[in-house]
Order: sequence, then structure tokens, then C-alpha cells
Amino acid sequence: MKSIGFKEWALVCQALGRGEQSIILRKGGIAEGRDGFSFQYQEFFLFPTFFHEQIEKVRTNLSALPSSAQNETIQIQLYAKVESALRIDSLAIITALAPLHILAPEVVRERFEYLNGRLSVALVRIFELAQPWILRNEKRFGGCRSWLELPAAPERQMNPVLSEEAYLGRRRQFDAIVKSTQD
Repeated sequence: MKSIGFKEWALVCQALGRGEQSIILRKGGIAEGRDGFSFQYQEFFLFPTFFHEQIEKVRTNLSALPSSAQNETIQIQLYAKVESALRIDSLAIITALAPLHILAPEVVRERFEYLNGRLSVALVRIFELAQPWILRNEKRFGGCRSWLELPAAPERQMNPVLSEEAYLGRRRQFDAIVKSTQD
């Protein structure tokens, strides 16, 4: 079975791993084609990426910054399961989802407007690997694309970042926001 990686800002990965964020917002890019991004995989490893500008584009207290350059290795620490994925074409819904992510409002608006007012949003359940999976950074992991085929993953023990009760609370919050703004 192939292992899939999802490229995401390292700061967002950290927030997901700390339980501060429960959704992923994605606009899509050149590699996703005219239809934009879709959550084509229901489970994947989070593949952290970093560039210095991320710091100004998030709302969070930064306790530790990731290294500023891609190193020779990539440390995979988190695994995600998509619990609900939607394509949202309402700025009101996107704005109301702010408590569930760390992105700055202007970044969210910019992403929303990129494809004429539409974003893909996924509520995700995050699991932390008991031991990080260290990959050698390869040229094939570069580029502006969301999905990566990774080497076969070794068997890993994983634990949920949020308790079942805390996760269900986030799920109820997500569902209420999406439903209330559609009425």
C-alpha cells in the first residue's frame, strides 16, 4: 500500500499537532488544474513545509519555529484522517470557521478569492506518531503541489491528538457553523 503525504505549512502542522487547529483550508494551485484542489485521499501523512513568510500569515503564539530551510531530512510526525470534506463557496462560512484554524483573515480571504470564491475545507482527525518518521529530503518532494507519493511507511503506533470528547466537540462546532450559515 502506498503512503501519501500532504504538503502543509509547518506552522499549520504544529497547530494541528497541538490540537489548536481542526480543519485544513486549501485553494489549490497550478498543479491542481482548473477545478482546483480536492481532498482525493481520506488518510495521509502531514508533510511539513516551511518558508519564512508563514510567520506573518498565521494567528498563533509561536513557541518554537521550524528550521528556516529544507534540511536533508523531513520529519513526519502527524497523520490525518479526513472526517468531512466540503467545497465551500460562501465567504460567510469560511469566516465563521476561524476558531478552527490559525490562518490570518487576509490569507483566508486571498485563498477564497483565488478560484472565484471557493475553498476546499476538511475537518480532520489528527494522530501523532509515537516515533517520528524521518525521510531523506528528495527533489521529487519539491514543487507547488499538495500530494506526494512517499516511500512505504514503516508500521507506526499512533495516538489521537485530541481525546474523543474534545474531537466530537470540534466536530459539532464545525457542523453547526456549516449548517447555520447555509440556512
